Amino acid sequence: MSYHEWPEVYRKLGVKPVINAQSWVTVLGGSIMRKEVLEAMNDASKVFVDMIELNKSAGKFIAKVCNSEAGLVTNGCASAQVLMSAACMTGEDDNKVEKLPNTEGMKNEVIIFKGQRNRYDKAFETSGAIIKEFGTEEDATEEDLISVISNKTCAIAYVIMPFFKPGIGLKKTIEIAHKNSIPVILDAAAEIPPRSNFHRFINMGVDMVAFSGGKGIGGPQSSGILAGKENLINSAFKNSLNLHSNIACVGRPMKVSKENIIGLVTALELYLDSNEEEEYHLWKKKSEYIKNQLKDIPNLDIKIENTPTDRQGTQPVLYFHDDWKGKSPEKIREEMINGDPPIYLGVGGSNLYGYIGEINIVMTNVMQGEEIIIADRLNKLLRE
Repeated sequence: MSYHEWPEVYRKLGVKPVINAQSWVTVLGGSIMRKEVLEAMNDASKVFVDMIELNKSAGKFIAKVCNSEAGLVTNGCASAQVLMSAACMTGEDDNKVEKLPNTEGMKNEVIIFKGQRNRYDKAFETSGAIIKEFGTEEDATEEDLISVISNKTCAIAYVIMPFFKPGIGLKKTIEIAHKNSIPVILDAAAEIPPRSNFHRFINMGVDMVAFSGGKGIGGPQSSGILAGKENLINSAFKNSLNLHSNIACVGRPMKVSKENIIGLVTALELYLDSNEEEEYHLWKKKSEYIKNQLKDIPNLDIKIENTPTDRQGTQPVLYFHDDWKGKSPEKIREEMINGDPPIYLGVGGSNLYGYIGEINIVMTNVMQGEEIIIADRLNKLLRE
């Protein structure tokens, strides 16, 4: 679908399509599902099934993909975070499951490096857990982590996100946690691609890892993947859909429909069967086109970057010299959004990720031909 096509379902509500050069962000709808995914979801909607059986079967498929003991489809990655912290507090104890979010008498502290605190970690607390920080916003030592471990610690959380500091690193975090018989839970929402990350973190020793299903995988936006140790996944499932209890548990508001489960599984199958290198090549080709269109603008550096920890795929990044006289990066973003069609660029200028004075143009959701529109609009704004 090209940028100017306006589906009737949105037209009648007055909602315009946008060009998404900001990445697989929730605020722009995640990703575009393939035709096969939509067809599978439609087929799934036509019959009733035993949801416990469906969850367990889908979980086995996820476990195989992630090389984990067990897996679970969740209602987005944030839901997986809630369920991870809940699982670490309750285990498979039905009484504790029913008690949440009241955590009195339980191990209820989730430890996290201060430099990895973020707007999304509230999900860990939604279950009733308490977040306990270690280190500073810039760095941490092994001693910092060890000093905050107590008989109230239920888990150590680690977050992988662009421009986030590693603290003592995931490997050392796992080592210290396991020496103290504490599980490590990992938020890796946007870490697919590469597909090797499905099993890399489990192979490192992480006890549970959460991925978004509606980003690089191309599944329903409100879908996620939770993989890890069988006892913890069983606990997460109990906290999610405890159908044998008289009390709706803490994960009940995050239940996953049969359509979303089938959509996620289908998207995952298609993703695993796709050519990753071919997709990377397309991102690079679009990036080079934009760079070539803007490269002669004075006092502006344009670099094509692909640092795995900070950039989601190959993308052009605009760096403004100190003597830049044109519009500010913030003003350019604003005018790109206010144009027709609206174009959303990367959030480089935001204190959220700590990099200011640049514009990054994320290729992951830029459809064929949209790079021409992006370059043309930027060319005009940057020369004004």
